[in-house]
Parts: sequence; C-alpha cells; structure tokens
Amino acid sequence: MRPRGTLGGLLGALSFLTRVPAGARVAGPHELARSVPWFPLVGAVVGLAVGGLYAAQRLLLPPLVAAAVAVAAGIAVTGAFHEDGLGDTADAFAGGQDREGTLRILEDPRLGTYGVVAVAASLLLRVAAVAALAPAAALAALPAAHALSRAAAVGVMAAFPPAAATGLGAASARALTRRQALTGVAAGLALTAALLGLWALPAAALTGVAALWLGRLSRRRIGGVSGDVLGAVQQAGEVLTLLVATAAGTWGSPVSAVIALVSGSA
Repeated sequence: MRPRGTLGGLLGALSFLTRVPAGARVAGPHELARSVPWFPLVGAVVGLAVGGLYAAQRLLLPPLVAAAVAVAAGIAVTGAFHEDGLGDTADAFAGGQDREGTLRILEDPRLGTYGVVAVAASLLLRVAAVAALAPAAALAALPAAHALSRAAAVGVMAAFPPAAATGLGAASARALTRRQALTGVAAGLALTAALLGLWALPAAALTGVAALWLGRLSRRRIGGVSGDVLGAVQQAGEVLTLLVATAAGTWGSPVSAVIALVSGSA
C-alpha cells in the first residue's frame, strides 16, 4: 500500500532525490509535486550524513582526504543526480548555438569538455571547502548547503516555465502549486538560518542570485527550465553556501568580515 499524506510526500522526496529504498516511487506529476516541499529536508538529511561521515573520519584521516571521501559518499547516496544536470547544462549552454542545438546537447547522455570541467570544478570547490571546516562546523554547513540549494531549485521550478511541453518534469512543474513551492523555499531558508545564523543571509543572497541567473539564462536559451538546469542550480547553491560557511570559519561573523574588507580597501 502506497503511503499517503505527509508521510507519502516525504518518502516520495527521499525516493526521488536519493538511492535510499524508501518504498514510495513517484509515479505521476501530482505525486512529485506533493514531494517538492520536502526536498530541502531530504537535502538536510543527506548533508547531515555527509557531515557526520566527515567528522568521524577526521579522527583518523587528514582533512582533505576525509572531505573527499565524505563528498564522494554524498554523491553515491544521490546517484550523482545533480552533478549530471550540471554537466549537461554546462555542455548545452556553452556548446549550443541555438535552441535546437542546445536542447539536443541537453538530451545527449554523453558528457563533453564543458561538462567535465563544470563537474570537476564543483567537486574541487566542495572538497576544499569541507576540508577547511572543523568537524562541528561541517555538521552545520553541509546540511545547510544541501537544504538551501534544493530550496533554490524549488524556487526556480516555480518561477520559470518548463522548457519541455511534455514529460514528468514538465507536468510536475505545472502541477506544483504556489503553496507547495513557498513551503519548500521557506523550509530551506529556515533550516539554513537555524544552522548558519547570520551567515545564512549572504548564503541565501548568493544562492538566489545564481538561481535567478541560471533560470533567466535557461528561459532565454531554451524557453524555460529543465531538470538538468535545476541540477545546475542545486550544485551552484551547494558550492556557494559551503564557501560562505568557510568564510564564517575564517571571520567569525558577517560584521567582522565586512569590517575587515573595508579596512583592507581603505
């Protein structure tokens, strides 16, 4: 018997975003739309698992090695779902000359040079940022990064039309209600604020700007957003939030960072 209501939405999000056998396959657009508000929470759980693994490994391994293993484990849990979208988006938008060519590259399962570079850059930045964090800080930063980045994807899904006329993704975007989208975005922001404090403000601002830019670029190039573009939004948000968390570990508070920057430029 398929779970319904709150539990069904949560298990559907877990099944859709991860390789965890949650026992609740998303079979239709309305079921997927019902799962969308839970995306940030599922992201936070994935981030907490990654952070916990990193903290545990720091007892035995150097920071860089521990960070690389933890980030790789997170990718294994999600099945490289978002990394695939980032790679395809980079290939299509950098290599496509017109709408038809861009869509053709998006649908190509092979990864090109631009895609490889984009995914490699994402991996390097995430591993380096996590390695710069103390274990306790990583336990806050990683859940925040995973939650906020998925909230950004939810926001883009609601703010921009789907690029395709048919398919589960397009139908789900059309079935998504404003309340469901706002709930997902608000959940991601609330989790980030609870975990990062005042540093949630620059993290949310940078993630929002990146998401808005990618959404507008996608609408201009292919008429709307696709699942691959949403994956790129998530990756950008995760990287930017982790970089902000690294700055938090360096400066202590946003006010201290601003004072230091102003003093350095004076």
